[in-house]
Amino acid sequence: MPQPKYKQVILKLSGEALAGERGFGLDPAVVRTIAQEVKEIHDLGVKVGIVVGGGNIWRGVAGSEMGIDRATADYMGMLATVINALALQDALEKVGVDTRVQTAIEMRAVAEPYIRRRAVRHLEKGRVVIFAAGTGNPYFTTDTTAALRAAEIEADVILMAKRVDGVYDSDPHKNPEAKKFRELGYIDVLNQGLGVMDSTAASLCMDNDIPLVVFGLSTPGNIKRAVLGEEIGTFVGGEQSGNRSH
Repeated sequence: MPQPKYKQVILKLSGEALAGERGFGLDPAVVRTIAQEVKEIHDLGVKVGIVVGGGNIWRGVAGSEMGIDRATADYMGMLATVINALALQDALEKVGVDTRVQTAIEMRAVAEPYIRRRAVRHLEKGRVVIFAAGTGNPYFTTDTTAALRAAEIEADVILMAKRVDGVYDSDPHKNPEAKKFRELGYIDVLNQGLGVMDSTAASLCMDNDIPLVVFGLSTPGNIKRAVLGEEIGTFVGGEQSGNRSH
C-alpha cells in the first residue's frame, strides 16, 4: 500500500464543486464521487478534516449586491454550507466512513458545535470531521475557515479542490494562453492577486507555514494523488518567491 506524504489534511471543497455541471444546488452523483475519493485517503490512515463552501446555494457577496445587509447575507451563506456538509456526511456514511459535522454556529439538532479539542479527538478516532458554517463570523470566507481550522488541528497541508487544475496567471477559461504555475510562494499569491484564496486566508497560511496543493477535482483520483505527494496542480508554500510555471 502506498504511503501518504501528508498524514493530517484539510480538504477545502467549494460549494460549486458539489453542484457539478448544473452550477447550482447539489449533484448527488458528484457528492457520491467525492465521498468515495475521501474514503480512499481515509483508508490509507490519513486524518481528514473537510471545509465546505456554500456558493452552490447562496453567496454572501451576491446577497449584499441585491441590497441585503452584508452581515445577514453572510450568515445566510453559512447556513448554505451546513446543507452541503450534511449532504456530504450522508454520502460518506453510506460508503462506511464514520463522520461528524461541526458547525461554527450552534444548531445542536443537526450537528455538533465546533469545539477544537473534540474535533481533534474525532480525528484521532479515525472519523472524518466536516467543518461547516464558516468561522461563525460575517466578512470571512470559507477559505479563511480552511486556513484557521488547518492551523487549529495542526494539519500538514490544505488540499484545495477546484474546478480548474491549478493556479494560472490568468483565467484559463477566458485565455487559452494562460500559464499554469507548478510552484508559488505565499508572497506571489498575495502580490499578484492570483485568486487562489483571499488575502486573509493566504496571510494566515503564510504566518503558520501551512502549504497548499491546488488541483482540479474533476479528474478522478486527484485527492489521493495529492495526499501521496504526486506532482499535480500547483504547490503553494514558503515565503520566498517561487514562481515556476509549467
